[in-house]
Amino acid sequence: MQKKLFLGLLILILIDIAFAASIHGTVYDLYLDKQADAIVTVNSTPQQTYVAKNGNYSFELGAGSYEIKAEYCRFGELISSAEENITITNEGDFVVDLILFPSFGEEEEILNAADFEVNEVIEEGSIWEKIFFAGFVGLLIKVIITLIAVVVIIIVARKIYKKIKEEEEAIEKEDEKDMIKEITSFIKSKGGRATQKDIRKKFMSSQATISLVLTEMEDKGIVQKIKKGRGNVIILKKK
Repeated sequence: MQKKLFLGLLILILIDIAFAASIHGTVYDLYLDKQADAIVTVNSTPQQTYVAKNGNYSFELGAGSYEIKAEYCRFGELISSAEENITITNEGDFVVDLILFPSFGEEEEILNAADFEVNEVIEEGSIWEKIFFAGFVGLLIKVIITLIAVVVIIIVARKIYKKIKEEEEAIEKEDEKDMIKEITSFIKSKGGRATQKDIRKKFMSSQATISLVLTEMEDKGIVQKIKKGRGNVIILKKK
């Protein structure tokens, strides 16, 4: 009986050990640049801590719900942090990127101190002065916080838009390179010359797209366009 119980516990332990999911990702700052030296922790048992030297981290976790925290400190002071809750139900490789947001600890202390001073001033005035002054200061604080949030959102949005634009331009350039190679091969198969109309039919692209690519090829000295009737004959230059 004891042997069976021991064997059962051993099987459960081995199953738990065998089941593991790989959780990894990158820690970014507010400008979506990698944040080096961030400290990443997960509340597993025991708790795991990872120092993301180059901005990357990884953990091996079993099934369950976890909270992943990332903190970036400088000279012992918390500069920015991030939290992410995850639930693991099956094995696999999962990416969880973390974006650090600034800590507003000092700002909160300043606001609390200002609020304390406001209360002292209010106690010395009349009831109407108290109401007016409290409302004005409260509104001013809300406006300041809102402006800070709007500026942060605009900065992040511009950074994201710039990265997306750069990726789209890189993809367009790569597609253009591939089309130039394909058009060059097609003209070679036609004996070194082909009409622009035949090229457009072959690649099922719009006339504007083909015209732009051929213009690029002509600028690079790959082909020469010769006007013939209403269309163009494209001649492949020999190198």
